[in-house]
Amino acid sequence: MSHAYSQIAFTPAVRALQEHFGSRAQYAAMDEIPSANDLLGEREAAFIASRDTLYQATVSETGWPYVQHRGGPAGFIKVLDEHTIAYPDFRGNLQYISVGNLSRDDRVSIILLDPAKQRRLKLLGHAALVDIGARPDLFGRLQLDGYGARVERAFVIRVVGFDWNCPQHITPRFTEQEIAAMTAPLRLRAEHAERRVAELERQSPPKPTPASASMLGNGPLPMVITAVRQLTPRVRSFELQHPAGKDLPTFQAGAHLALPVLLPDGSESVRHYSISSAPDDRQRYEVAVLREDGGRGGSRFAHEAWAVGTVLNGTPPVNRFALDPEATHSVLIAGGIGITPLKAMASQLAAQAGSFELHHAARSRKEAAYADPLATEFGDRYRLYPSGTEARTHFGPLVAAARVPGVHVYVCGPAAMIDALREQARQIGVPPEQFHSERFSAPAKQPTDAPLEILLRRSGRVVQVSAQETLLEAVEKAGIAVPSSCRTGICRTCTVRVVKGEPDHRDEVLSAAERESNGLMCLCVSRAHTPRLEIDW
Repeated sequence: MSHAYSQIAFTPAVRALQEHFGSRAQYAAMDEIPSANDLLGEREAAFIASRDTLYQATVSETGWPYVQHRGGPAGFIKVLDEHTIAYPDFRGNLQYISVGNLSRDDRVSIILLDPAKQRRLKLLGHAALVDIGARPDLFGRLQLDGYGARVERAFVIRVVGFDWNCPQHITPRFTEQEIAAMTAPLRLRAEHAERRVAELERQSPPKPTPASASMLGNGPLPMVITAVRQLTPRVRSFELQHPAGKDLPTFQAGAHLALPVLLPDGSESVRHYSISSAPDDRQRYEVAVLREDGGRGGSRFAHEAWAVGTVLNGTPPVNRFALDPEATHSVLIAGGIGITPLKAMASQLAAQAGSFELHHAARSRKEAAYADPLATEFGDRYRLYPSGTEARTHFGPLVAAARVPGVHVYVCGPAAMIDALREQARQIGVPPEQFHSERFSAPAKQPTDAPLEILLRRSGRVVQVSAQETLLEAVEKAGIAVPSSCRTGICRTCTVRVVKGEPDHRDEVLSAAERESNGLMCLCVSRAHTPRLEIDW
């Protein structure tokens, strides 16, 4: 007995190609089989009843095939008997091409797919279009409970042959029900684990460890996290939008946000993160956070607790690292996570048709945040140095370019890199107003740092400061509350007035007038050239 499907589909031309490509023997068995595969059995009926889509091909009067996709709820295709299937034509489906083709040639080819199990059932048959008034019994069977579309017509196909096969390249696709069934064991285990954790927490005293929260901070600008992306193994970016969908405050490239975090002792603090997104986007800000497991806990909390939906009440953008509008050319130099403000600078300069070049040093390409999108967006104006040695070799001439009037250099990255480039700029005569920098960590401690003491003029207290601690750490250890925030010398929160003694300024925020005329200094990073400082506190 010959396979009905192969008898129709395997024409002499098809068989000749099978022979030519060496697969004829594989299909020859279909010429002699126990069953002709022209009667639908239980397996076919169950498969057809579970499908929610089909592909149907008809042939036009010009000889061209026309393939139509049809869909509906699972079970919309009915097996009427071992020879016949039918499916409804819902209201609004005026299938002129398929119906027109069938009016002259009733032959159809139907393919039903099961992407989850990568199976395919192919049917050949003769189709007829039945109007709603002609077969009320049929339309009663095709009407689907709970499905709003009304059945107006029906396609009835008398099957003459079918074939099963498992193509190699069907992309798996799963329905919500299939996913729910597959993940049910995982959900049960997760629920069991959650109940176990809750039980242990009830039995144990609470620990003062930071936990995620749906809302943090008391700043005037609410921002909700709408996207989280892992840029590198240690850098994660967070997209922030206004909870009410309003435009966010304008900013210029180089600005940063003060965002709330919880520290390991449970206290709330803030961290300053540069905005890396383009300044012309008023709908969202993007910040990137480098996880530092050896730090004080702020970046760890951001990585572990900030999530989509978390509301951060921070401050509007503040800019102490702005582009000079008079610059004729800008040289942007980033080290590691220092790329974040410079990425925004490059976007702003590109939008303004400004002249610039962007240089980015990182431990490796894998750890270089934004490397691929920056290369795509800026082409040869962006250069990545995946080796610190190469970066040090090339950055010297880059800084020297700022000796030319109108050329400005902007540096952001590790304190050691900034200090080295700043000293080089000083030695070769780069005007201070043409060298700009911002650091994300405190300046490196100097080998010459010595112990000193601080006299608090108002209270008369004296605080001893060791060579290994900052002035701010020393006064805090003495139980004196001094407002502070960034602890890297970029926010001026811990600024105090020096009454007597010579400060060693290491901040990035105070102007020369503020230091010299007003006698201000930042306790978080600065030290002293004298063994004693008296401050107005």
